[in-house]
Amino acid sequence: MPRTVQKVSFTEAKAKSTAWATTYGDMVTLLLTFFIMLLVIMNDAEKHIDRIINMLLDQTYSELNDQLKGNSYVSVDRVTKGVKITMASVGGDLFRSGKEELKPTFHPLIGQIGFIVKMSPIVGVHNDSTYKNFLEALEKRNKELAIEIRCEGHTDNVPLPERLQTKFKDNWELSSARALNIVKLLSNFAGIEEDKFSALGYGEFRPVDTNDTAEGKAKNRRVDIYLDAYLVDKNGQ
Repeated sequence: MPRTVQKVSFTEAKAKSTAWATTYGDMVTLLLTFFIMLLVIMNDAEKHIDRIINMLLDQTYSELNDQLKGNSYVSVDRVTKGVKITMASVGGDLFRSGKEELKPTFHPLIGQIGFIVKMSPIVGVHNDSTYKNFLEALEKRNKELAIEIRCEGHTDNVPLPERLQTKFKDNWELSSARALNIVKLLSNFAGIEEDKFSALGYGEFRPVDTNDTAEGKAKNRRVDIYLDAYLVDKNGQ
């Protein structure tokens, strides 16, 4: 008995030959959806980590501001990357003319600042069990929370007189030396590791007020102490 061959239309043949494309397209769509969801989850996790860091910095700012409030030589501000503590010469000079050493009368103030910083939520996060999950999340991402205490020295625009140029050539060098002096005092008083500190000097080049008045010059003769927190790779920045 002869075999009956069923005729298949061109449309049916084409549909069968391309049927795999539908399955492939579904698979690609599912994979794309999976990776989009994964990306969203990762972004949410990163945002959550950032929120915790900012919360710790907010708490640190509040503590510093509350405990140093009322001191005419100090102001505290919450800045983008951390907390800024400004020590300015309003009402008197922090440093003797042409000298890098902070006047001894201000050592207790530096000691107070150093103690508050050391006990602050952002610096003491590793000793707080509340943030155990946060630290574990960083560990899984091969990240760690880096803390930097950066001191920046500034002067007014009055050039150093020749008799004071035996040690420092100009205000730039003097401001750098004053910032380094504050770093050493903070490290000694607070007992914080030296590798968390850095010092910079800007001389008269970053004023916050006019240099045309005595009050403006006093505001410009200052040291800014920045307490910054940011994430770095555990194997290097």
